[in-house]
Amino acid sequence: MRSPVTGIVSLLGLLLVLIVAYMSLFTVQQTEQTIVLQFGKPVDVVTEPGLHFKAPWNSVINIDKRILDLENPSQEAIASDQKRLVVDAFARYRIKDALRFYQSVGSIQSANLQLTTLLNAALRRVLGEVSFINVVRDDREKLMLRIRDQLDHEADGYGIQVVDVRIRRADLPEQNSQAVYQRMKTEREREAAEFRAQGGQKAQEIRSKADREVTVIVADANSQSEQIRGAGDAERNRLFAEAYSKDADFFAFYRSMTAYENGLRSNDTRFLLRPDSDFFRYFSSPGGKPSGEAPAPAKP
Repeated sequence: MRSPVTGIVSLLGLLLVLIVAYMSLFTVQQTEQTIVLQFGKPVDVVTEPGLHFKAPWNSVINIDKRILDLENPSQEAIASDQKRLVVDAFARYRIKDALRFYQSVGSIQSANLQLTTLLNAALRRVLGEVSFINVVRDDREKLMLRIRDQLDHEADGYGIQVVDVRIRRADLPEQNSQAVYQRMKTEREREAAEFRAQGGQKAQEIRSKADREVTVIVADANSQSEQIRGAGDAERNRLFAEAYSKDADFFAFYRSMTAYENGLRSNDTRFLLRPDSDFFRYFSSPGGKPSGEAPAPAKP
Protein backbone atom coordinates (compact mmCIF):
# COMPACT_ATOMS: atom_id res chain seq x y z
CA MET A 1 0.00 0.00 0.00
CA ARG A 2 1.33 3.41 -1.07
CA SER A 3 1.93 6.00 1.64
CA PRO A 4 0.25 9.50 1.39
CA VAL A 5 3.68 11.11 1.08
CA THR A 6 4.43 9.10 -2.04
CA GLY A 7 1.15 10.16 -3.61
CA ILE A 8 1.81 13.84 -2.91
CA VAL A 9 5.30 13.63 -4.40
CA SER A 10 3.93 11.93 -7.52
CA LEU A 11 1.27 14.60 -7.90
CA LEU A 12 3.84 17.37 -7.53
CA GLY A 13 6.10 15.66 -10.04
CA LEU A 14 3.25 15.39 -12.55
CA LEU A 15 2.38 19.04 -11.99
CA LEU A 16 6.00 20.02 -12.53
CA VAL A 17 6.12 18.05 -15.76
CA LEU A 18 2.97 19.78 -17.03
CA ILE A 19 4.40 23.20 -16.18
CA VAL A 20 7.67 22.45 -17.93
CA ALA A 21 5.82 21.09 -20.96
CA TYR A 22 3.60 24.17 -21.06
CA MET A 23 6.64 26.47 -20.93
CA SER A 24 8.53 24.43 -23.56
CA LEU A 25 5.83 24.28 -26.26
CA PHE A 26 4.72 27.02 -28.59
CA THR A 27 2.76 27.18 -31.82
CA VAL A 28 3.41 29.07 -35.04
CA GLN A 29 0.38 30.11 -37.12
CA GLN A 30 0.23 30.07 -40.93
CA THR A 31 0.39 33.88 -41.01
CA GLU A 32 3.29 34.22 -38.57
CA GLN A 33 6.98 33.64 -38.12
CA THR A 34 8.47 33.38 -34.64
CA ILE A 35 11.76 34.52 -33.08
CA VAL A 36 12.95 32.58 -30.02
CA LEU A 37 14.72 34.77 -27.43
CA GLN A 38 17.02 33.63 -24.68
CA PHE A 39 17.39 36.33 -22.03
CA GLY A 40 16.45 38.92 -24.71
CA LYS A 41 18.89 37.64 -27.32
CA PRO A 42 17.53 35.96 -30.50
CA VAL A 43 18.61 32.35 -30.73
CA ASP A 44 16.29 30.90 -33.37
CA VAL A 45 13.76 31.86 -36.06
CA VAL A 46 10.86 29.53 -36.82
CA THR A 47 8.98 30.09 -40.07
CA GLU A 48 7.20 26.74 -40.44
CA PRO A 49 3.69 26.62 -38.96
CA GLY A 50 2.91 24.00 -36.28
CA LEU A 51 3.88 22.95 -32.75
CA HIS A 52 7.51 23.60 -31.74
CA PHE A 53 9.73 23.22 -28.64
CA LYS A 54 12.01 25.64 -26.84
CA ALA A 55 13.81 25.84 -23.55
CA PRO A 56 11.41 26.67 -20.71
CA TRP A 57 13.26 29.85 -19.91
CA ASN A 58 13.19 31.11 -23.50
CA SER A 59 10.53 33.51 -24.80
CA VAL A 60 9.03 33.96 -28.30
CA ILE A 61 7.97 36.91 -30.43
CA ASN A 62 5.52 36.42 -33.29
CA ILE A 63 5.97 38.54 -36.41
CA ASP A 64 3.38 38.81 -39.18
CA LYS A 65 4.52 37.44 -42.53
CA ARG A 66 1.49 38.55 -44.57
CA ILE A 67 1.56 41.47 -47.01
CA LEU A 68 0.99 44.63 -44.99
CA ASP A 69 -0.40 48.01 -46.04
CA LEU A 70 1.35 51.30 -45.43
CA GLU A 71 -0.95 54.31 -45.69
CA ASN A 72 0.92 57.51 -46.34
CA PRO A 73 -0.67 60.91 -45.57
CA SER A 74 -0.98 63.33 -48.49
CA GLN A 75 2.31 65.05 -49.18
CA GLU A 76 3.37 67.98 -51.32
CA ALA A 77 6.03 67.46 -53.96
CA ILE A 78 7.51 69.76 -56.60
CA ALA A 79 7.79 68.55 -60.18
CA SER A 80 10.68 69.42 -62.49
CA ASP A 81 8.61 72.26 -64.03
CA GLN A 82 8.27 73.77 -60.52
CA LYS A 83 4.60 72.85 -60.17
CA ARG A 84 3.50 71.88 -56.70
CA LEU A 85 1.69 68.56 -56.41
CA VAL A 86 -0.44 67.05 -53.69
CA VAL A 87 0.38 63.35 -53.77
CA ASP A 88 -1.63 60.64 -52.04
CA ALA A 89 0.23 57.32 -52.16
CA PHE A 90 0.37 53.99 -50.36
CA ALA A 91 2.73 51.01 -50.27
CA ARG A 92 2.44 47.27 -49.60
CA TYR A 93 5.25 45.28 -48.07
CA ARG A 94 6.09 42.05 -46.29
CA ILE A 95 8.71 41.04 -43.75
CA LYS A 96 11.10 38.70 -45.53
CA ASP A 97 13.82 38.48 -42.82
CA ALA A 98 12.27 38.31 -39.35
CA LEU A 99 15.59 38.40 -37.48
CA ARG A 100 16.91 41.46 -39.32
CA PHE A 101 13.51 43.12 -38.95
CA TYR A 102 13.51 42.51 -35.19
CA GLN A 103 17.08 43.71 -34.75
CA SER A 104 16.63 46.87 -36.89
CA VAL A 105 13.13 48.20 -36.20
CA GLY A 106 11.65 45.76 -33.66
CA SER A 107 7.95 46.19 -34.44
CA ILE A 108 5.53 46.91 -37.24
CA GLN A 109 4.68 50.32 -35.80
CA SER A 110 8.35 51.35 -35.90
CA ALA A 111 8.70 49.88 -39.39
CA ASN A 112 5.72 51.94 -40.61
CA LEU A 113 7.34 55.12 -39.31
CA GLN A 114 10.63 54.32 -41.03
CA LEU A 115 8.92 53.32 -44.30
CA THR A 116 6.77 56.46 -44.30
CA THR A 117 9.90 58.61 -44.15
CA LEU A 118 11.58 56.60 -46.90
CA LEU A 119 8.45 56.63 -49.07
CA ASN A 120 8.08 60.41 -48.86
CA ALA A 121 11.75 60.86 -49.74
CA ALA A 122 11.43 58.53 -52.74
CA LEU A 123 8.26 60.32 -53.91
CA ARG A 124 9.91 63.74 -53.82
CA ARG A 125 13.09 62.43 -55.42
CA VAL A 126 11.40 60.67 -58.36
CA LEU A 127 8.63 63.20 -58.98
CA GLY A 128 11.14 66.04 -58.84
CA GLU A 129 12.86 64.64 -61.93
CA VAL A 130 9.79 64.73 -64.21
CA SER A 131 7.20 67.28 -65.28
CA PHE A 132 3.65 67.62 -64.02
CA ILE A 133 2.22 66.11 -67.23
CA ASN A 134 4.43 63.03 -66.83
CA VAL A 135 3.12 62.50 -63.31
CA VAL A 136 -0.60 62.87 -64.01
CA ARG A 137 -0.80 61.42 -67.52
CA ASP A 138 2.16 60.00 -69.44
CA ASP A 139 4.56 58.08 -67.19
CA ARG A 140 2.60 57.36 -64.04
CA GLU A 141 3.11 53.59 -64.16
CA LYS A 142 6.85 53.92 -64.77
CA LEU A 143 7.20 56.43 -61.95
CA MET A 144 5.44 54.14 -59.48
CA LEU A 145 7.80 51.32 -60.41
CA ARG A 146 10.81 53.60 -59.89
CA ILE A 147 9.52 54.68 -56.48
CA ARG A 148 8.89 51.07 -55.50
CA ASP A 149 12.39 49.99 -56.55
CA GLN A 150 14.06 52.79 -54.61
CA LEU A 151 11.95 52.16 -51.52
CA ASP A 152 12.57 48.42 -51.72
CA HIS A 153 16.32 48.97 -51.98
CA GLU A 154 16.35 51.19 -48.88
CA ALA A 155 13.98 48.94 -46.89
CA ASP A 156 16.10 45.86 -47.55
CA GLY A 157 18.28 46.77 -44.57
CA TYR A 158 15.23 46.37 -42.33
CA GLY A 159 14.45 42.87 -43.63
CA ILE A 160 11.46 44.28 -45.56
CA GLN A 161 10.48 43.68 -49.17
CA VAL A 162 8.31 46.37 -50.77
CA VAL A 163 5.99 44.65 -53.24
CA ASP A 164 4.04 47.63 -54.56
CA VAL A 165 3.75 51.41 -54.46
CA ARG A 166 0.71 53.18 -55.85
CA ILE A 167 -0.02 56.86 -56.37
CA ARG A 168 -3.69 57.07 -55.54
CA ARG A 169 -3.99 60.74 -56.46
CA ALA A 170 -1.63 63.43 -57.75
CA ASP A 171 -3.21 66.85 -58.21
CA LEU A 172 -2.29 70.45 -58.09
CA PRO A 173 -3.24 72.41 -54.98
CA GLU A 174 -6.78 73.73 -55.19
CA GLN A 175 -5.66 77.33 -55.75
CA ASN A 176 -3.70 76.29 -58.86
CA SER A 177 -6.13 73.73 -60.26
CA GLN A 178 -8.58 76.23 -61.73
CA ALA A 179 -5.86 78.24 -63.47
CA VAL A 180 -4.27 75.12 -64.94
CA TYR A 181 -7.66 73.75 -65.95
CA GLN A 182 -8.51 76.99 -67.77
CA ARG A 183 -5.14 77.00 -69.52
CA MET A 184 -5.56 73.37 -70.62
CA LYS A 185 -9.10 74.13 -71.81
CA THR A 186 -7.84 77.07 -73.89
CA GLU A 187 -5.09 74.92 -75.37
CA ARG A 188 -7.54 72.15 -76.30
CA GLU A 189 -9.94 74.65 -77.89
CA ARG A 190 -7.09 76.08 -79.94
CA GLU A 191 -6.13 72.60 -81.14
CA ALA A 192 -9.78 71.84 -81.98
CA ALA A 193 -10.07 75.06 -84.00
CA GLU A 194 -6.87 74.20 -85.85
CA PHE A 195 -8.15 70.71 -86.65
CA ARG A 196 -11.47 72.14 -87.88
CA ALA A 197 -9.64 74.63 -90.12
CA GLN A 198 -7.48 71.87 -91.56
CA GLY A 199 -10.57 69.73 -92.13
CA GLY A 200 -12.38 72.61 -93.86
CA GLN A 201 -9.41 73.22 -96.14
CA LYS A 202 -9.20 69.55 -96.99
CA ALA A 203 -12.95 69.43 -97.70
CA GLN A 204 -12.65 72.45 -100.00
CA GLU A 205 -9.80 70.79 -101.89
CA ILE A 206 -11.85 67.62 -102.32
CA ARG A 207 -14.91 69.55 -103.52
CA SER A 208 -12.82 71.58 -105.99
CA LYS A 209 -11.25 68.40 -107.35
CA ALA A 210 -14.67 66.74 -107.66
CA ASP A 211 -16.14 69.79 -109.44
CA ARG A 212 -13.20 69.85 -111.86
CA GLU A 213 -13.62 66.15 -112.63
CA VAL A 214 -17.37 66.61 -113.13
CA THR A 215 -16.74 69.46 -115.58
CA VAL A 216 -14.26 67.37 -117.55
CA ILE A 217 -16.59 64.35 -117.60
CA VAL A 218 -19.60 66.44 -118.74
CA ALA A 219 -17.50 68.13 -121.43
CA ASP A 220 -16.27 64.75 -122.69
CA ALA A 221 -19.82 63.41 -122.69
CA ASN A 222 -21.12 66.46 -124.61
CA SER A 223 -18.32 66.13 -127.11
CA GLN A 224 -19.08 62.46 -127.66
CA SER A 225 -22.81 63.16 -127.95
CA GLU A 226 -22.16 65.90 -130.53
CA GLN A 227 -19.98 63.55 -132.50
CA ILE A 228 -22.66 60.84 -132.39
CA ARG A 229 -25.36 63.35 -133.30
CA GLY A 230 -23.28 64.65 -136.21
CA ALA A 231 -22.68 61.11 -137.44
CA GLY A 232 -26.43 60.42 -137.17
CA ASP A 233 -27.29 63.61 -139.10
CA ALA A 234 -24.76 62.72 -141.78
CA GLU A 235 -26.23 59.24 -142.05
CA ARG A 236 -29.75 60.68 -142.26
CA ASN A 237 -28.72 63.12 -144.99
CA ARG A 238 -27.05 60.31 -146.84
CA LEU A 239 -30.22 58.23 -146.67
CA PHE A 240 -32.30 61.21 -147.78
CA ALA A 241 -29.98 61.84 -150.70
CA GLU A 242 -30.05 58.20 -151.62
CA ALA A 243 -33.85 58.14 -151.46
CA TYR A 244 -34.08 61.36 -153.52
CA SER A 245 -31.83 59.97 -156.21
CA LYS A 246 -33.95 56.84 -156.49
CA ASP A 247 -37.45 58.47 -156.61
CA ALA A 248 -37.71 62.26 -156.41
CA ASP A 249 -41.57 62.25 -156.43
CA PHE A 250 -41.83 59.77 -153.60
CA PHE A 251 -39.21 61.73 -151.68
CA ALA A 252 -41.20 64.95 -152.16
CA PHE A 253 -44.37 63.13 -151.06
CA TYR A 254 -42.59 61.76 -147.96
CA ARG A 255 -41.27 65.20 -147.02
CA SER A 256 -44.73 66.74 -147.43
CA MET A 257 -46.33 64.02 -145.25
CA THR A 258 -43.68 64.64 -142.60
CA ALA A 259 -44.34 68.40 -142.76
CA TYR A 260 -48.11 67.76 -142.36
CA GLU A 261 -47.50 65.52 -139.35
CA ASN A 262 -45.24 68.03 -137.64
CA GLY A 263 -47.30 71.13 -138.59
CA LEU A 264 -50.77 69.79 -137.86
CA ARG A 265 -49.95 67.90 -134.68
CA SER A 266 -51.43 70.52 -132.32
CA ASN A 267 -55.21 71.03 -132.17
CA ASP A 268 -54.97 74.84 -132.22
CA THR A 269 -52.73 75.09 -135.29
CA ARG A 270 -53.50 78.07 -137.48
CA PHE A 271 -52.19 78.56 -141.07
CA LEU A 272 -52.60 81.70 -143.11
CA LEU A 273 -51.78 80.43 -146.58
CA ARG A 274 -53.27 80.68 -149.99
CA PRO A 275 -55.40 77.71 -150.97
CA ASP A 276 -53.27 77.16 -154.05
CA SER A 277 -50.10 77.27 -151.92
CA ASP A 278 -47.48 74.68 -152.71
CA PHE A 279 -47.77 73.43 -149.12
CA PHE A 280 -51.25 72.05 -149.87
CA ARG A 281 -50.55 70.73 -153.32
CA TYR A 282 -51.28 67.14 -152.28
CA PHE A 283 -54.72 68.25 -150.99
CA SER A 284 -55.76 69.40 -154.47
CA SER A 285 -53.84 66.82 -156.51
CA PRO A 286 -52.96 63.31 -155.26
CA GLY A 287 -49.94 63.39 -157.55
CA GLY A 288 -48.69 66.68 -156.13
CA LYS A 289 -48.92 68.37 -159.53
CA PRO A 290 -50.53 71.77 -160.26
CA SER A 291 -54.21 71.58 -161.35
CA GLY A 292 -53.55 72.45 -164.97
CA GLU A 293 -50.57 70.21 -165.38
CA ALA A 294 -51.19 66.76 -166.76
CA PRO A 295 -49.70 63.86 -164.86
CA ALA A 296 -46.55 62.40 -166.34
CA PRO A 297 -46.97 59.11 -168.11
CA ALA A 298 -45.96 56.05 -166.20
CA LYS A 299 -42.58 54.65 -167.07
CA PRO A 300 -42.51 51.12 -168.42
